[in-house]
Amino acid sequence: MWIDLANEAVVKKTSEALSSRGVHVEFLSNKTEALERLKNFIPARAEVMTGSSTTLIQIGFIDFLMSGKHPWNNLKDKIVSEKDPQKQSELRKKSVTADYFLGSVHAITQAGEVIVASATGSQLSSYAYASTHVIWVVGTQKIVLNQEEGQRRVREYCLPLEDQRMKQAGFKGSNIGKILIFERETMPNRTITLMFVNEKLGF
Repeated sequence: MWIDLANEAVVKKTSEALSSRGVHVEFLSNKTEALERLKNFIPARAEVMTGSSTTLIQIGFIDFLMSGKHPWNNLKDKIVSEKDPQKQSELRKKSVTADYFLGSVHAITQAGEVIVASATGSQLSSYAYASTHVIWVVGTQKIVLNQEEGQRRVREYCLPLEDQRMKQAGFKGSNIGKILIFERETMPNRTITLMFVNEKLGF
């Protein structure tokens, strides 16, 4: 449960529902296609920021971003490079308004509602309002029937895996601090793009 890729009919239904809520949807066959699409999608000189995302790691986007072999302004690199705690904090605050903010989500209902859980909430303001362009890269196994199932997926499936990942990385673990339920985009100056990938990615 929650690990099987959605079939074509379910993906089509969900994509249509997302579109009706102001989300632009694309479909990619695999992680290689997803990475190439992102390389071509984001314009040169754009500010780019990412949330913590296993999906972006798996498709190779984080390594590509860190390589510096791209025409973008990598805000996360500037944050990590800054050693002064106060200046680093200011850079983090400014990064939520990046031109392009990338990440993933934890569940998408067939009615087009998007559910994102976060320990700190650091990416949620960008997702909800602050960034002009938001890109979500999502494996189709994250499609669920409704919000109730989506909440269960977050708590019963995603959280234990994220907790384990954090402990393996030497941290105390993880928790759910905030949850965003994205119903629709109504701001005319924002674009939300969800790239469905027909491959199991992320939690």
